[in-house]
Amino acid sequence: MSLLDRHVGFVEALRRAGLPVSLAEGLDAARALEVIDLTERETLRAAYAATLVKRPAHRPGFDTLFDLWFPPVTSALRGLRTVGPDDPDLEHAEVSELRDRLAELLLNDAGPMGDPAFGEFVRAMVERFGRQPAAAGRQNWFSYSVLRALSPGTLMARMLNEVLGQERGGLPETVARRRLTDNIAGFETAVASDVRRRIAEDSGVEKIARSAVKPPVDQIDFLRITKADLATLRREVHPLARRLATRLTIRQRLGHRGRLDFRRTVRASLSTGGVPMVTHMRPRRPHKPELVVLCDASDSVSTFSHFTLLLTYALREQFAKVRAFAFVDTVDEITRFFAPGVDVVDAITRMTEEADITRFGRSDYGHSFETFAEKYGEAIGPKTSLLILGDARSNYQPPALATLRRLAGDARHAYWLNPEPRAQWDTGDSVATSYGGVVAMHECRNVAQLAAFIEELA
Repeated sequence: MSLLDRHVGFVEALRRAGLPVSLAEGLDAARALEVIDLTERETLRAAYAATLVKRPAHRPGFDTLFDLWFPPVTSALRGLRTVGPDDPDLEHAEVSELRDRLAELLLNDAGPMGDPAFGEFVRAMVERFGRQPAAAGRQNWFSYSVLRALSPGTLMARMLNEVLGQERGGLPETVARRRLTDNIAGFETAVASDVRRRIAEDSGVEKIARSAVKPPVDQIDFLRITKADLATLRREVHPLARRLATRLTIRQRLGHRGRLDFRRTVRASLSTGGVPMVTHMRPRRPHKPELVVLCDASDSVSTFSHFTLLLTYALREQFAKVRAFAFVDTVDEITRFFAPGVDVVDAITRMTEEADITRFGRSDYGHSFETFAEKYGEAIGPKTSLLILGDARSNYQPPALATLRRLAGDARHAYWLNPEPRAQWDTGDSVATSYGGVVAMHECRNVAQLAAFIEELA
C-alpha cells in the first residue's frame, strides 16, 4: 500500500469513527507530510494530530487508528530481526523470568513507552501467549491470554518494595503507586494495540478499523449509553448548561432597548452645539432566565432521562429559578432532590424511590400534561422557558394537545428534545409530529446534537 493510499484510508477511517475531518484538513495533513521526516513515526503522528484532531476526547480514537494504519512494525519485517548477544531469550524463558523482565521495564522512571526494548518485549509476549489456534490455516489473537500469563497487576507490591524499600506510606507511596499503575495501563494498552495490528494483517486494516474505535462520547446515542459513559458525560454537561442559559438570556433581551441615558445623551450633544443628534440608552441589566423542565423518566428512555437529570442538575446553577418535574404516567416535582450540594447520583436514586411519577408503569404523556397543568400550572409564566425531554411515545393514550398548547402559550419559550432518530417519529405509538406542531421538537440523540440545538437558539 502506497503512502497516498494509507493517507486516504486513514482520513476516511477517522471520519467513520466520528472525528470531524474536513477535506481542507485532510489536505493540510498531506502538506504537513512534505516537511517532516517520514522515518520518524512519532513525528508523523504529531503532524497528523496537529492537523486533524480538534478535541482531547478525539485523541484516543485517533491514536488507535494511527497505530493500525501506520504500525511501528510488521510481522514480515520483524521476522528478519537478528537477536543480539545481550538480548534476553524471550521465546524460551520461563514465565517467572518474563515477569521479572516486565517488572524491570515497568520500573523505568521515564516510562516504558519510549523504550524500544519495551515495544520488542510486548510484541514477543503477544507472539508467545496471544496466538490461539482457529480453523485450518488461520489463527486468532487475544490480549487477555497475554495479561493472564504475565499478570502485571500482581507485580505492584514487588515494584513498590524496590522503589520505596521500607519507607512505605504517605505521599511517596501515593506518587509511586500512581506512576506504576500508569505504566501497567500502558503495558495493557500496548498489548491490545499489537493484537489489533496482527488481526489487521490477517483480516485487513479496513475491517478491523470499523470496530476498533468507540465513537466519541459526544456522538454516542443517549438511548445506548452505558454507566461508564455517563460518568464522562458529567464533564460535558456543565459547559452546555452555561451555554444554554446564555442563549436563552440573549433571546429574552433581543428586541428590547434599555431606558434613555440622559447624562450620556446630553454630553454627546455638546459636540453638535447642544443638539442631541444621537441618543444613548442604558443597557438592560442582565438577569438569569427562569426554567421549567419536564422529563420523561420511563424505562424506554431510562438512559436518556439519566442524562437529562444530569443536565437539570447543571442548569440549576445557571438559572435564577429552575423547577424540574419528572413523569411516567403521572407527574411529580423533583426539584427538591437536586438541592445545592447534593450528589447528582444520590439525587437520582432518591427520585426513583420517592417521587410519585408512576401509577401503572406505562408512559402517558396526555395524563401527565393534564396533571401538571392542574397541580403546577402556576410554575409557567411570561419569564419562563419550558423544556420538555422525552420520546413522545404515549402508549396510544390521548395526547392532550390542547393542554400542551395552553402550557406552551403561557411560557416565553417552549422546546422539546426527542432522543429518537427522526426516522422513527410517528412509528408505533409515537405522536411526535402532533406534539411537534404545538412545541418545536428537535432531534437530540447525543451531546453533539444538543450542542447544535443550543447554537441554533441564538
